[in-house]
Amino acid sequence: MVAARHTWAWLALAVLSAVSGCATYADRLASVQEQFQMNQLAAADETLDKGMRRRGDRDVLSLDRAMLQLAEGKPKEAEQTLRDVRDRFDALDRPAPGKKAISMLTDANHDVYRGEDYEQVLIRVFLSLSNLMSDGQDAGAYALQVADKQQQIINAGVDEEGNNPKAAYQRVAAGAYLSGALREATHSNYDDVQRSCLMVCSWQPDFPFAAQDLERAKHGHHSAPGNGVVYVFALVGVGPHKEECAEIASTVSLLIADRIISALGDETLPPTIAPVKVPKVVRTEHEVGSVGIGVDGRPIGQTATITDIGTMAVQQYEAIYPRVIAEAVVRRIVKKGVVYGTKKVVGVDKESPVGLLFDLAGVAWEATESADTRCWGLLPDKIQVLRLELPAGQHTLSFQSLGYSGQLLGHRSEHTVNVENGRNTYVLGNFPYGNLVGQVLTNTP
Repeated sequence: MVAARHTWAWLALAVLSAVSGCATYADRLASVQEQFQMNQLAAADETLDKGMRRRGDRDVLSLDRAMLQLAEGKPKEAEQTLRDVRDRFDALDRPAPGKKAISMLTDANHDVYRGEDYEQVLIRVFLSLSNLMSDGQDAGAYALQVADKQQQIINAGVDEEGNNPKAAYQRVAAGAYLSGALREATHSNYDDVQRSCLMVCSWQPDFPFAAQDLERAKHGHHSAPGNGVVYVFALVGVGPHKEECAEIASTVSLLIADRIISALGDETLPPTIAPVKVPKVVRTEHEVGSVGIGVDGRPIGQTATITDIGTMAVQQYEAIYPRVIAEAVVRRIVKKGVVYGTKKVVGVDKESPVGLLFDLAGVAWEATESADTRCWGLLPDKIQVLRLELPAGQHTLSFQSLGYSGQLLGHRSEHTVNVENGRNTYVLGNFPYGNLVGQVLTNTP
């Protein structure tokens, strides 16, 4: 009997050790971000390949691969990559509290990654942009999915008491803007164009071109005879990322944790909870404020923000942050319960050396846990745009990153576009730290 108990004890200790935490995803992603920002795209792609050996990271790394594919001038491949991740995310139902708690026996990084709310919406935005840089046949449908997905996420945010922290989510104006631009190019459906413009005015009120876009739609005017339109989209700055931090549970977090625990059974919430490790979305510092655009050797304007990804991501995550902490609290309680329950089943005396080993293993189990810092790491900080009306024909566009005070950053880049009478031309470039990363994309040969 004694031998059996000791066998159980050592087996339990081995299990506790096996499910301990590992290095954070942020550490593994850092090299990819550095290589991308230094325009070492082949090296970044190789690093992503190595990371994909870990099954739980494949989807989130695929999002970064899509950004690499766009920078490499492969919009069709980027679209397919994004479609695959979108479909897998959509197929994952949000688990009920009881099912979620089962994954809490391990590290949060071992759970299936479903994408943050802002990431789920932005997948649709980048699907539209990717398709726009190739045949453009599905760009409008993707753009409409942006608002639909936002509404689904908000509707699903109602808790057991009828509260909805997601109701105040900032909307993504890029989808409405793209939809309006595509409808305007048909030279009809101007009522739809006006509706899209009104959404942009409401969702991104500081967008400086919103009023003139709306005025143009009211008059049913696309461009003057003999002219076409060029939309220059710029992916500006370095997007948000997650950092691990230690947090003390707030009253709201403890109330949420109590509801989760109650759903599991007859357990109770301990009166005091030590700080828990949680991920937190933060903005990344960078110098790029916009991109100055020139046409045929003369400056003509600078891009303006249609979607502030950094601000939106932080605001949305703050809205659900109490629940993030609550789940970490529940994980802490579940682990303590496993250690206590195993000792009770095995019959280990709390004063015995084996009991001490259990306690030490439990402490190590908690201490080695890492917060889940997985995120779409190659997002820009902002999606910006500048609409240009130009005479039909060939034009040379120049791109120069500008600081927040208007100072020149990095090197100037150029790209030739063909403007067609009465039609839209779309251009996309990535400027994380001043210089263009990869190549400029356009939908015209």
